[in-house]
Amino acid sequence: MQSRKLKILNAAQERADGRAHWIEKHKYFFQEDWRYLRYLVPEGKRVLDLSCGTGALLNALRPSEGVGIDFSARMIEQGKTQFPHLIFLCGDAERLEAVHGLDGTFDVIILSDTVGVLDDCLLAFKSLHRFCRPETRVIVTYHSLLWGPLSMLYTRLMTRQASIPQNWLSSADIGNMLELADFEVIKRDWRLLSPFWLLGLGRLINRFIATLPCVRQCCLRTYVIARPRPRATPHYRSVSVVVPCRNERGNIEAAVRRLPRLADDMEIIFVEGGSSDGTWGEIERVRATYAALDIKAFKQSGQGKGDAVRLGLSRARGDVLMILDGDLTMPPEELTKYYDALHSGKGEFINGSRLVYPIERQAMRLLNQIANQIFALLFTYLLNQRYTDTLCGTKVLRRSDYHEIERNRCYFGNFDPFGDFDLLFGASKLNLKTAEVPIRYRAREYGETQISRFRHGWLLLRMAWFAFLRMKAL
Repeated sequence: MQSRKLKILNAAQERADGRAHWIEKHKYFFQEDWRYLRYLVPEGKRVLDLSCGTGALLNALRPSEGVGIDFSARMIEQGKTQFPHLIFLCGDAERLEAVHGLDGTFDVIILSDTVGVLDDCLLAFKSLHRFCRPETRVIVTYHSLLWGPLSMLYTRLMTRQASIPQNWLSSADIGNMLELADFEVIKRDWRLLSPFWLLGLGRLINRFIATLPCVRQCCLRTYVIARPRPRATPHYRSVSVVVPCRNERGNIEAAVRRLPRLADDMEIIFVEGGSSDGTWGEIERVRATYAALDIKAFKQSGQGKGDAVRLGLSRARGDVLMILDGDLTMPPEELTKYYDALHSGKGEFINGSRLVYPIERQAMRLLNQIANQIFALLFTYLLNQRYTDTLCGTKVLRRSDYHEIERNRCYFGNFDPFGDFDLLFGASKLNLKTAEVPIRYRAREYGETQISRFRHGWLLLRMAWFAFLRMKAL
């Protein structure tokens, strides 16, 4: 074993017995770090933790099956004693193929502070593929490069021992090596500006200041979330298109006629929301006229587009779920582009954008355009993925991912009257890769807009604050 690696192993062996005491002594730091990791990793996942130490983090994530790997036998012994419900294997994170008993794939692979002690991070990342499915998420967390000298000095003062030789890598360095190892970085984040409680002041700093733009790059902890580089999947067997509609009588037949045939098994689901212009009667007429097509129709009992979208998606049976606004300002023919983005693996959550191309005259008022662009920037910051338009009603995802969003909906609740943000926030929490499809936004050919710029603008501001509290100020 190389001298550096041997020094790291000896230090880990010496500190194994005191690891629980170290965590307890620095309880606030670990609570803050693990709080965010629990946000990233929903309960009940199959989790692999590399360089797990005694397994305290792995236990905090509450996995359905947790497997910890560490090359310190004494750390592994401590872990088995403290957390007997977890699986611990002694082995080198850089030679996973030699770890006896490690097999299968995992939902999440965690490397918490692991990259600092690796000899070859790129080789270690490449070795992870055998334990990945397309849906697997790799989460790498580490101390910020800016905090390196302070961290080494603090460890020296607290332990009276020389600090373990570390690789001090920036999040950009980590992201670059993940890309070279054939992973795709989904997002990066920065947390923990104050590693100390400071009589409660540290918690306020970490909640409301640490995650602000510009400030967050100064935080102690960096997080990089990645997925295996996507490959094109076989074409999906079935597609469901959900069309929420209220006072859209003149658009119903056009929606059916203009929808491209995206799969041999394709259903169209109209959800009518208490129209006063005869929309329900028109839906029934169109169903009878196009009897050869699989057209379903439901009347929502609640109010708002969000309620209509959730009803339609709950009744959909397709492998792919699509939402098409009943006003047809997003041309139905464009759904082929959304399908291709999902099928090719370019994204797992496909969002439309009306604000890339010039907007057709009369399609959107100038004030609305400006507000939408501002909110796009705001939600790009909140969600840590780029968005140019958050209110385009057309969104596409796999039904399996939608069910995951449903299962995690309790985290946010039924807060969204639009139907867009329930999916945006849910996809972000699950670390789904977002891809945006630019479309030519058209003016209405029938009916009037149902968006109130001031009332709905106020709702958007409230939702932005809600998102900040639930996604940033954890």
